[in-house]
Amino acid sequence: MLSTKDFSGIEPFEKKVWLSSPTMHGDELRYMKEAYETNWMSTVGANINEAEKQIAQKVGCRYAVALSAGTAALHLATKLAGERLYGMARPSEGTLRGHKVFCSDMTFDATVNPVAYEDGEAVFIDTERDTWNMDPAALEKAFALYPDVRLLVTAHLYGTPGKIDEIRAVAKAHDALIIEDAAESLGALYKGRQTGTFGDYNAISFNGNKIITGSSGGMFLTDSREDADKVRKWSTQSREAAPWYQHEEIGYNYRMSNVIAGVIRGQIPYLDEHIAQKKAIYERYREGLSDLPVTMNPYDADNSEPNFWLSCLLIDPSAMCRQVRGEKQPLFISEPGKTCPSEILEAIGSINAEGRPIWKPMHLQPIYRMNGFVTAKGNGRGQSNAYIDEGEAQDTGADIFARGLCLPSDNKMTEEQQDRIIEVIHRCFA
Repeated sequence: MLSTKDFSGIEPFEKKVWLSSPTMHGDELRYMKEAYETNWMSTVGANINEAEKQIAQKVGCRYAVALSAGTAALHLATKLAGERLYGMARPSEGTLRGHKVFCSDMTFDATVNPVAYEDGEAVFIDTERDTWNMDPAALEKAFALYPDVRLLVTAHLYGTPGKIDEIRAVAKAHDALIIEDAAESLGALYKGRQTGTFGDYNAISFNGNKIITGSSGGMFLTDSREDADKVRKWSTQSREAAPWYQHEEIGYNYRMSNVIAGVIRGQIPYLDEHIAQKKAIYERYREGLSDLPVTMNPYDADNSEPNFWLSCLLIDPSAMCRQVRGEKQPLFISEPGKTCPSEILEAIGSINAEGRPIWKPMHLQPIYRMNGFVTAKGNGRGQSNAYIDEGEAQDTGADIFARGLCLPSDNKMTEEQQDRIIEVIHRCFA
């Protein structure tokens, strides 16, 4: 349904304002050209070596292994954890076969799909409101319901660190390993320490829209040389140290290209600059929208410093117009003085700017709808469904999905462009 609000007088942008697009500086091209001119175009070369070294130094871990994607890093982290917990798998089976794994619920599916790759079964843990990340109380409840679980996968949503100490304390009490998905939070700090260093296994991403990018790529982060060596071997088809191609276990074509690594190498020096730009965008939204019945995506200012990758807002329940989401299409009724994410996204799009819905929780995804789901009150399965309506969502993640949206957060966006987006949002509440 189209909005009935008045957006006249607000001119569309001549060039699209993106949610979060790559920001290049010039050094990237120099290193890519170096790979081209020296003919190191494959999965070995100086760019890979230097990118691994610099990221490990920046994050504060001993080893970084450059891979084709953050998803590849998460997959090999999951494979490592399964092997450590349950032993080597047969070639036709994954290392988690027959075992459950606790996973963040409100995240991109790349966080949890590797559990399925390894034949495990994800059980989704509800979100808490303070940081929009895995709820330690729900995690504790999950261990009461599933006491045999020994692995959890936790993500830092939109660059905001979760309640790391509490999550680690719960995991330790139940003798469980942690995979830390820091794909969205590179450069974010928790108690002065970089995310991507708190798990038993850790992963980051350099996807095209991340805080720094290689257009693709990711890294596995660890302090264990043994784990780093194993991931490096697996990612190059598990080739053995022989003069011919010798293979004694299943491997993957997951190694990063030296060309992609050149882009990342050129981006690394600008990480702090990008974070500062993203923070300024967040603060400008917070100030510009302070007179509306909305809040920005929260973080624990006493213990953490996000990288502010994406700025998001949450509409107060009393200011929500009627909205229903089916599997692929939203419907809403435009009301004076009220709005909803679907209306705001439609309005932002009308001036040639890109926003997006909040990640749809995994327990609501068709592919995972039969999996377990736990809230702080216990087994949450059945409390909500695919059709999220105002006031009906009883679990936290579904409620944030129903009332929240990601705002244009591109660090090349000008103040004038952001002011125009803020004006559009104000008119949605008119």
